[in-house]
Amino acid sequence: MKDENKSFFANSSDIDMEKYCVFKYYFETPFNVEETAAHLCREQSTALWKRVNYDEDFRPEHGAKVIDLKIIGTTKTPSLIALHAKGDVYNKAIVKIAHPTINFGTKLPNLMTAACGEGAFFTPGINSIKLLDIEFPKSYTNEFNGPRFGLGGIRKILNVYDRPLVCGVVKPNIGLKPKDFAELAYKAYLGGIDATKDDEMLSDVKYSPTKERVAAVINLMHKAEDKTGEKKIFIANITDEVDKILELHDMVVELGGNSVMLNAMTIGLSAARMLSKHSKVPIFSHFDFIAPYTRHPNFGLTTQVMTKLQRLSGFDGIIMPGLGDRMNTTTEEVKDNVNICLSKWGNIKSSLPVPGGSDWAGSLQNMYNTFNTKDFSMVPGRGVFGHPDGPESGARSIRQAWEAIEKNVGINEYAQSHKELANAIAAFGSK
Repeated sequence: MKDENKSFFANSSDIDMEKYCVFKYYFETPFNVEETAAHLCREQSTALWKRVNYDEDFRPEHGAKVIDLKIIGTTKTPSLIALHAKGDVYNKAIVKIAHPTINFGTKLPNLMTAACGEGAFFTPGINSIKLLDIEFPKSYTNEFNGPRFGLGGIRKILNVYDRPLVCGVVKPNIGLKPKDFAELAYKAYLGGIDATKDDEMLSDVKYSPTKERVAAVINLMHKAEDKTGEKKIFIANITDEVDKILELHDMVVELGGNSVMLNAMTIGLSAARMLSKHSKVPIFSHFDFIAPYTRHPNFGLTTQVMTKLQRLSGFDGIIMPGLGDRMNTTTEEVKDNVNICLSKWGNIKSSLPVPGGSDWAGSLQNMYNTFNTKDFSMVPGRGVFGHPDGPESGARSIRQAWEAIEKNVGINEYAQSHKELANAIAAFGSK
């Protein structure tokens, strides 16, 4: 190894790990793996580490350092081709890089610039690279507030502690006029749904202004609460230009709204963190614009990193790709993301995991078995609002599915005496 690259390696026991975030990457290269890993550290941190004609060296304080490196195989068919990195055989490697937090501070845009910026993703010698994980020192996460309400706060609003939550996406996804939208939400509330929400495409649009839609839904939501004796939530999508977010939040709260949603990556994690510091109600994220970063198996970053950053930035509920073929996400990946929401993490509150994708009453058993916890929310759309007997029956079918689970009875057997569940099985059971 070149002498100039040796200072980009260290044993974790020899450095103060409280001063470093650890970036874990997969990468492919046709060149020497150690030299390439050192180059990755150099490019994402100091680059040139001294000025011409100055006796100085920025590497000890500012240089990123390889603390673990493993070659996991080779391939003759690389994931991607880089003009500067062609060869006959490509090494596949996993590297852990300790990056000094002094280089970016507790600022999410700057953190992501270091982890996924020009330095990391344009490192000469690397064909393909994917950020697999970020480990944060306690001193770093202590500077973040995380969710203001979190899982516990959402359960407290609803006064529901003994079962998974159900959050229905009012369909069609592009939205309806406020009065029509509110009527569908009302019927779902009557059927037993805990929350209704705007879909990610519906925001403050001319045909359904947020102010009118929220006012209409909240009026009928309170009516449903009186009839059912259950508390309810409406999640209003306030995704917009950054300078409009706080204004829309304040308007929702003034109207009596009790939750908002942001499309997390289209608006940016820093904007979400800003809102979290200001918000008077829980904030849910939607996973738009995450797939383009994460879907390639050996390039970009993982959904697990995205989930961790969303929790850190203050989302109380995190809507994510769920189980099943439609979302193109493995069961293990979904389980990982659910666990990231719920795991103990210093003083950062747990976020409510909301995995979804074409779910209905028949999905609930598999979700409960897979996650091995009641601390999640379904997020059905057609499973409620596409039920042949309407959204009230759709919501009721899901509550009946949970009753069957509690009684250890199969849903087909339970459906024999519960028509809403029976009709849901008939409508969705073969899909």
